[in-house]
Amino acid sequence: MENMNVNVILDAKGLACPMPIVKTKKAMTGLENGQVLEVQATDKGSKADIKAWAESTGHQYLGTLEEGEVLKHYLRKPSNDETIERKHPNVLNNNELEMKLEANENIVVLDVRETAEFAFNHIPNAISIPLGELENRLDVLNKEDDIFVVCRTGSRSDLAAQKLAEKGFTKVMNVVPGMSQWSGKTTSLNQEV
Repeated sequence: MENMNVNVILDAKGLACPMPIVKTKKAMTGLENGQVLEVQATDKGSKADIKAWAESTGHQYLGTLEEGEVLKHYLRKPSNDETIERKHPNVLNNNELEMKLEANENIVVLDVRETAEFAFNHIPNAISIPLGELENRLDVLNKEDDIFVVCRTGSRSDLAAQKLAEKGFTKVMNVVPGMSQWSGKTTSLNQEV
């Protein structure tokens, strides 16, 4: 997928277990927090292996795309800002947002996760503006709209909500716990969700 931003591509094609995991572990060590790694592998077992490894080590498994014989696995190294204290005063939980969406209320859902995270799973009609790009893309948003900011856990969305409030957006809500526990409708690359 062309619009998926990855920071590092790891070539593990032709390698058998456990080498894709060994190389992935080394590559993740070299990534900065919040960066996305694409692992290209041909070992069919790598899909389950890489997903299990990511979950057991605290890295975020985003998903896998198949292109012919090549499996492209996407992983994200968690960032420090995902564990900081929330500060934006206006908070809404996932169920409350889901009810607003089902009632067809005129709201904007702003997803501030990285583009790879968004591509693999997002709320239908959400606007994707990664947190690092928010400052430069404020013109996409209307200060009069009710904006509900989501990320994976509620931490990046908290930072985004604070930033929007500082820029004069008055109707901003941080959605917690975010996509990590979202049970409402989603759109996905894999269309399975």
